[in-house]
Amino acid sequence: MKMRVKMGTVVPKMGTVVHLDEIPGDYRAAVAMALHAELGSSHRAIKSAMRWTGASERTVKYWFAGERGPSGEHLVSLARHSDAVLIALLALADRLIVEDAEDRESR
Repeated sequence: MKMRVKMGTVVPKMGTVVHLDEIPGDYRAAVAMALHAELGSSHRAIKSAMRWTGASERTVKYWFAGERGPSGEHLVSLARHSDAVLIALLALADRLIVEDAEDRESR
């Protein structure tokens, strides 16, 4: 009888909100953090990212583990569906402008 070996990395569930001061400077780690923040760490989360991008399960598991980062088309698909991924990408590119609530109200 063969034993099945569970593949993948178990990562504890992070919060559901992305805090700018917590976004890592490393692309792979930032995408992994954003995916966990948006989707959680369940198998359902992996399936959602697979549907969004058309990527394989193994590929998406690599993204969630922070071992690899999504390529161009996959990154665009993730950003299209995930606010957390979009915010992380903009923060990595130093293109994220954060306005205070007071600034918006004064306009």
